[in-house]
Parts: sequence; C-alpha cells; structure tokens
Amino acid sequence: MSARPNAAVTTTSDVTAADSADACCTAPLAVLGRDVTVPLVTGGEVTYAALDYAASAPALQRVWDDVAAYAPYYGSVHRGAGYLSQLSTDLFEQSRVTVAEFLDCREDDQVVFTRSTTDSLNLLAQVVPADCQVFVFETEHHASLLPWRDAQVTYLNAPRTPAQAVETLERALADRDPYGPALVCVTGASNVTGELWPVRELAAAAHAHGARIVLDAAQLAPHHPVSVRELDVDWVAFSGHKLYAPFGSGVLAGRADWLRAAEPYLAGGGASRTVARRADGGVDVEWHTTAARHEAGSPNVIGVYSIASACKALTEAGFDSLVARERHLIDTVRSGLAEVPEVRVLSLFGDDAPRVGVISFVVDGWNSSHFAAALSAEYGIGVRDGLFCAHPLVRTLLGSDAQDPGECGAPEPAAPGERSLNAIRVSFGAGTPDEHVERFVGAVKELVRDGAQWKYRTEDGRCVPDRG
Repeated sequence: MSARPNAAVTTTSDVTAADSADACCTAPLAVLGRDVTVPLVTGGEVTYAALDYAASAPALQRVWDDVAAYAPYYGSVHRGAGYLSQLSTDLFEQSRVTVAEFLDCREDDQVVFTRSTTDSLNLLAQVVPADCQVFVFETEHHASLLPWRDAQVTYLNAPRTPAQAVETLERALADRDPYGPALVCVTGASNVTGELWPVRELAAAAHAHGARIVLDAAQLAPHHPVSVRELDVDWVAFSGHKLYAPFGSGVLAGRADWLRAAEPYLAGGGASRTVARRADGGVDVEWHTTAARHEAGSPNVIGVYSIASACKALTEAGFDSLVARERHLIDTVRSGLAEVPEVRVLSLFGDDAPRVGVISFVVDGWNSSHFAAALSAEYGIGVRDGLFCAHPLVRTLLGSDAQDPGECGAPEPAAPGERSLNAIRVSFGAGTPDEHVERFVGAVKELVRDGAQWKYRTEDGRCVPDRG
C-alpha cells in the first residue's frame, strides 16, 4: 500500500488567514437530517442544529446512498456460493482494503472489524500478553481507560502541556521492568476539550523504551487524516458512527503478531478454519490467523461497507479543505464564547492548543443540564451535558474532588440553577453549516444575558421543560 499524501498527524498544521477565509466559502458536506425541523417549547419550529458530533456524527448522504444502492444485493459473506454472497464477500473484503488505505497501514498490518472503538480496545485488551504492563493517561475516554482489567495498569496524571505528556510517559516507562511487554494507550483528540495530542512523539517515547502504542482515533479520524506509518503507532481504533457512517461498526488496525498469538476474541463460526472431533470425544480447533480470527459470527456487512464509503468520501473531499473549514467554525465558537465572561472553556493545554471541533465549557450560575435543556427546547440546538464518559478528566478540569457527584451523560438530580458536576459540550464537523454555530453562539449569549424563557424541572436525572 502506498502512503497517502498529507496523511500524517501529530497535532495539526496551522491554518492561515487565507485558508480560513477560503473555508468560509466551502460548503459543508451533505449529511442526513440537515433539513429536519423540531418544535420549540416557546412556539413554532426551527431547523435542528445538530452539535453533538462527538457522540455520533450524522451519516453522510453519500454513505447512505452507497448503502441504499448495495442493499438489494445483500447476501451472506464468506460462506455462500451464490452470486449475491460472492458479491457481498468481495465488497466486505474490499472494504477492508479501503480502510487500510485510509489509515495508510503497513503491508503486514491487519484490519479487524468490530462494533465500535470500545469493542476494538476491549479486543486488544484480550490479546495483550499475560505479563503486559499498560500505561494510560487519566485523561482518556472510558473506552481507553477501562478495558485493561487483566493487565498491570499504570494510570498517568493529566499533563498540562504536550511536552509534559511525553515527559510523563518517558518517566513511567523508564521505571518499568524493561524485560516485559508494555503497551501505551493514548487518544489522538480529546472527546472533552478537542485538543490534539502529540501522538508521534508519544509513539517515539514508547518505542524507545520497548513498548507498543495504540491510538484511540475515535475523535481524530473524522477530523484529520491519520497515517499509521507516519505516526508510527502499532494499532489504531475508531468507530464508524463518529466517522459519518451509521450501523454500529468499528475498526482495530495494526500489528498482527499479538492478534495471531491470542485466543479468538469470540469463539464461533468464521473464526475457525477447521473443527474435528477427537477419539476421546473432545474437539480440536484450528483458528484462522487472518483478521477473521477475531471476527466470529456473521459480520455487519452493511456497517463495514458504510465505514469504507465514509473513508472514501472524506478522502475525496480533501482533508486540507475540511480541516480549514473546521478551523473557521472553531474560531467562530471560541471567539463568541470568549465574549461571555460567565463562560469558562475547559482546556488542558491552553487556548493556543490545536484542536478539533469539540469544545466543553461551564457557565457561572447555571446547572449545565439546565443550560443544555434550554438550548434544545428554546433554540433547537442539540449539545451534550455531563462528564462525557471521561470522568477523571472532567473532574480534573473542573477542579473537583473524586467524591463529588456526577455521572456520564446523566448528572445527579439537581434543580435548575443548582451546581452539579457536569459540563456542556458542543461539537461539530464536516456537515455543520455556519448558521448552526452562529445560532449556538447567539443562544449562549441570550441565555446568559436574559435567562431561560421557560421553566424547567428535573426528571429521572435530566433537566426537561416543565409542561405542567
């Protein structure tokens, strides 16, 4: 596989003023739901502003059209002799090639299809050697933080600069037993702050100390090109539903040796090459050594194809223009929020840190759940509030104690106006129109200045309009 042009990312390249100006004239990519209208509690309807891309991005229209064109030809894969089965098998395996090219994988890397980033990292956690030491920053999403239950895990404190992240990792690796296997797990872009991490430098530090590294690219791959070769990571994991592809599929791509040496993630059809009864009544199994080893059962063919379609669409759109346009949207949001003294944007690395379109903040005098509910009910704007499945990071950014209440996506029952341990997250990407982020900035300013127009109450841990 040949390297893709402009495929490497450590942080991001600067976008010039001319690039930003050009981005203003670049149309967003067509996504499903762009014309959906929603009712406002104050009366009337408005076009919905989907600003929760970090949770699930809307599907690209191109992806949906590709899936619809294939759907009549759907068939079982790897097992059928019929024409549709053969066609579906070819499509499934070609999708694997497309993803490998999108990630600029090495010749001997494997691309394993999973259900999600979480599933990918749990798969990797199952195949690490028994005596492996795992190093993970407390700033990670729970998908990266929690799967390593059978390994010796070292949790690293949140760094405050990219350089400090590298230094922290180097010190931790230098103190480990140098003879055993080790794995570093790191995000490419934070799902809380949007800040880009120094992936190439962390990979170099890991390899210098005999460790391997897996990149959680769930928030990076939809926004920036990712090159396995140039970043020199051993594995990369991401989800289709954040890459403008629906249908619950994910990817784990990277080095094959640990994957081949381990027992299959799931045991069953597809993972086995041969199965035979023994004379003593038992069963002998020969497992596949290819990616099929960890893809037991009937695969999500449509989900896999949708990922491949999204990879093609983003590549053809050109990441240079996508990054430039997103930089313009980020600047619009950040400059607008900076005009509101009551708003505090959460950050590890500071205002100048490169980032993707993910911004979290709190508003003085507001319960974050109340604020998010008002944005939805009164302005038709969908954002997220909570701890974003990154509890240790958000607690650190908010300066809270570990015992303070708060849950991922569902804060403790707190009346509107009462403080709770949660934040508000706005996120956007290739399908976001300028009008959506402009409406968001205007809504934030109005809510802070004038307050909510409606009364709200807490129901099942969520703040909702009081319609009684």
